[in-house]
Amino acid sequence: MNLIVPMKRLAKPTEVGELFAFLGSDESSYITGGQFVIDGGSTLPETMSMGTN
Repeated sequence: MNLIVPMKRLAKPTEVGELFAFLGSDESSYITGGQFVIDGGSTLPETMSMGTN
């Protein structure tokens, strides 16, 4: 599988679950909104040309 992801791998389910666990915990009680992207950096602007010639 040829991944165009800067971290060179897909996310583990536990890595995604850790964000949900944090957001559901008291530790995130002061967060009122946000956008959290779990994509290994593939949507970073400098990666837009990766895999093209």
